[in-house]
Amino acid sequence: MSKNTQIVTLEKYANGGECFGRLTDKRAVFVPFTLPGETVQIELIEEKKSFARGRVDAVITSSPHRIEPRCSHFGRCGGCAYQHLTYNQQLAAKTKILGEQLQRIGKFENPPVQPTVGAASSWNYRTENRFYFNDQGELGMPGPRSKRIVPLTECPVVTETMREFWPLLDLGTIPGLDSLSLRVGAAEEVMLILESSDPHPFDMSVDLPISVIHSGPGGSLVLAGDDHLIIEILGREFQVSADSHFPPNLAMTEIMISHILEQLDIPANATVVDAFCGAGLRSAFLAPKVGRLIGIDPSASECEDFALNLDEFDNVELFEDRVENVLPTLRLKPDILVAAPPKSGLGHQILDVLQEMQPGTISYHSIDPATLARDARRLTEGGYTLKQITPFDVLPQTQFIESISFWHKP
Repeated sequence: MSKNTQIVTLEKYANGGECFGRLTDKRAVFVPFTLPGETVQIELIEEKKSFARGRVDAVITSSPHRIEPRCSHFGRCGGCAYQHLTYNQQLAAKTKILGEQLQRIGKFENPPVQPTVGAASSWNYRTENRFYFNDQGELGMPGPRSKRIVPLTECPVVTETMREFWPLLDLGTIPGLDSLSLRVGAAEEVMLILESSDPHPFDMSVDLPISVIHSGPGGSLVLAGDDHLIIEILGREFQVSADSHFPPNLAMTEIMISHILEQLDIPANATVVDAFCGAGLRSAFLAPKVGRLIGIDPSASECEDFALNLDEFDNVELFEDRVENVLPTLRLKPDILVAAPPKSGLGHQILDVLQEMQPGTISYHSIDPATLARDARRLTEGGYTLKQITPFDVLPQTQFIESISFWHKP
């Protein structure tokens, strides 16, 4: 074996879809597409002073939980991390990873992590997906920790509607066209969002009953159909524009909204702040239960959707700005703050403001265990108690772990 090739026994899951082991020099090594307990031969592809990353050449001793991946691209496409693992074990792994992040980063001795709530279907669930073009104009996804685009002929995590529509696309090579997103609405209508670095829309013919949006530096322009889709959650319709974000797993979204409503003890005539409110997904179900609801989001598109989706309520206010800019100007102590920040988490600026505002309860929807654990430590230091945290498998087969935690302050 060359010096870049080693045999390693993996010890445990690591956040991000890899497994952790030790090299012969005792450095930590992280290896994707492996499982704890497996002995593998790896090639080192990245080396730092304290850790390295490896690529599997051969599995010498296999885990009893290893299964055959469903997708022929698994291991070369970077979209999925756990197709080689039974679904029950995927859920157990995500529970363990979240708990370990809270212990290691958040300094919680025994975090109250509930078992991960699994999806009713771990396949064909994505109602939105982003694809990239390679130099030949083929659609694909970046490889693991790579910018190289792997052409795809299948993707078993997208919905049947998207799977049937996707092969019909034949765009070829178009200068400036970097990627595209497909989104499916409540009536199975399809939106195609062309993401381009060219500010000028290009000519194209559309022979399919779809909406087509050109999204470039100059903004979005409708080339065909409508500028939005209607998406239904728990019997309620939401307008979602092309530039607005909306969760891609609708069944799990319904479960998570129901969880928030069940767990929150909402006082009579409560004041609630919805930070990173988006198109109004949480606010629409909270507004009928509270006295005053304040939504905050920096996205112009999402604020426009929010205003339309909650137009029926007179007790709702909306601020289009960064959350850390708006919170100090409110000059109130909300009964409840619900927050769904991006992967970067709440961050120190928002946490500093929360220490001054002192909301009685915080509901924190996290999409990254590491930034959640960092913020959790600050919340604890500020006098908040973590009452419960539940992970949800919003994106089965992938490394992503979402969770909802509830924090209380006497």
